[in-house]
Amino acid sequence: MTTPSDQPPLTILIAADTYPPHINGAAQFSYRLANGMSGRGHNVHVLACRADDGASFTEFRSEATVHRLRSHGVFTHEYFRICFPWEIKKEIGLLFDRIKPDVVHIQSHYMIGEHVLYEAAKRGIRIVATNHFMPENLNPFLPFPQWFKDIIGKISWKDMGKVMGQADVVTTPTPLAAKAMHQHAFLHKVLPLSNGIDSAAYELQPGEVIEPNAHPTVVFVGRLAEEKHVDVLINAVSKTPAELNVHLEIVGGGEVRAALEAHAERLGLGERVKFLGLASDEDLREAYIKADLFCMPGTAELQSLVTLEAMSASTPVLLADAMALPHLVRDGENGYLFTPNDSDDLAAKITRILQLPAEERAAMGQASRRMVEPHSIEGTLQTFEDLYRGASYDDKAL
Repeated sequence: MTTPSDQPPLTILIAADTYPPHINGAAQFSYRLANGMSGRGHNVHVLACRADDGASFTEFRSEATVHRLRSHGVFTHEYFRICFPWEIKKEIGLLFDRIKPDVVHIQSHYMIGEHVLYEAAKRGIRIVATNHFMPENLNPFLPFPQWFKDIIGKISWKDMGKVMGQADVVTTPTPLAAKAMHQHAFLHKVLPLSNGIDSAAYELQPGEVIEPNAHPTVVFVGRLAEEKHVDVLINAVSKTPAELNVHLEIVGGGEVRAALEAHAERLGLGERVKFLGLASDEDLREAYIKADLFCMPGTAELQSLVTLEAMSASTPVLLADAMALPHLVRDGENGYLFTPNDSDDLAAKITRILQLPAEERAAMGQASRRMVEPHSIEGTLQTFEDLYRGASYDDKAL
């Protein structure tokens, strides 16, 4: 779909504090948003930190013109970078002078997003703000006691309200996240708007044959970080009946990978747990299609794009009963929720699903596929374009 002929294309500036080559849901959404808006005929610019040391630069990518700002590593995270305000504020102003955006779309209230918003507000440019983060997402990377992390969380919520409260429209992927932003950041109008998924990309194509796994296989996809609780999933696999011979594939990289590998070895699961690392889009699609079951044990998911991808591949799901994940499960229909951090409950439900007759598991997968339909990426892109052009929260078209 392209921009209608009676409406001129827009110059869109997307401010992303995390962007590929970073691997996480917010980075992936920003990429898909840029790619989708370019495909609709708009002039898209992305402002993001560079992934290594050095001066700011601009790169011309297929999805957008990407402006990379000078950034600095943090010792608590393998790839996360921060930009110092005194190093980027002038560059942001100069970028506005050069590209003259019609609208800016910030993806968080931190660093780049914050200062892009301030510059746009000063110039009277329309601002759309999307929140992909909860302050709790930062906890694993803060080397402080919990009471101090709680203080930082309250400050972060307050800052979110102060920054995003200046936007013309605020969105977040799920109603639950919108409710949390209302309660903790005191943002009175937040539009729940799915990140969107190209569900057809994960279906078997006519004539395509992908051989199933040799053993019943559970798949996890995501960053290997503390809040994903992949150790709980490994523990659960160790507690499933030996005769079921459950295997686990873990797709993704992250700061706790070495610890998880050691944990699997201690449990005697070296042959049954495979760490596949970062996967290409093609390999990831194949992993979803071949999986007998997808599991997300994370407790800080605002939407979980990887779960939507797995559901698009007609895969049953087992999700922690936390944050936004319950919205993606109809218990007993397309999978089950399990008690967060409870490996016994998770093991029992893995066993329950994998012992079902093949046709009943297939029916669960088909239910997952049907549930994904409202999350169409084209619908998401159209709504954001409407918002860019001036639509409001109360617009009936939304």
